[in-house]
Amino acid sequence: MSITKQPLLYAGSQGEKHLYTLFDSGANLSCINPDHVPDLAHLESLGRVRQVATAAEGHYIEINHRVTLDFYLEDVLLSDEFLVVPGLSEEAIIGAATMQKWRIKLERSAVAV
Repeated sequence: MSITKQPLLYAGSQGEKHLYTLFDSGANLSCINPDHVPDLAHLESLGRVRQVATAAEGHYIEINHRVTLDFYLEDVLLSDEFLVVPGLSEEAIIGAATMQKWRIKLERSAVAV
């Protein structure tokens, strides 16, 4: 599993904002902290609630919403869906599915497109 963190510019229908983003190959999906969503985009209902397991045994987080956001990596415009995760410890997480979709490679202390 590879992890690195850097500030990225995010843009949505409501505005744009820089967020410290964790690139985590151990996380499947991309996520965003709900505190930052009002500045960026309108919440979109998932339709079916997702129960996501946490590191604590038997503990799950209920996820009800998602947002679609653009983000810029090395001045390259990328876009994906982010699950809005209550209590997320990071501002945003780019997961493995997004990294595969955009061919993002994690290198020592850096991220490349």
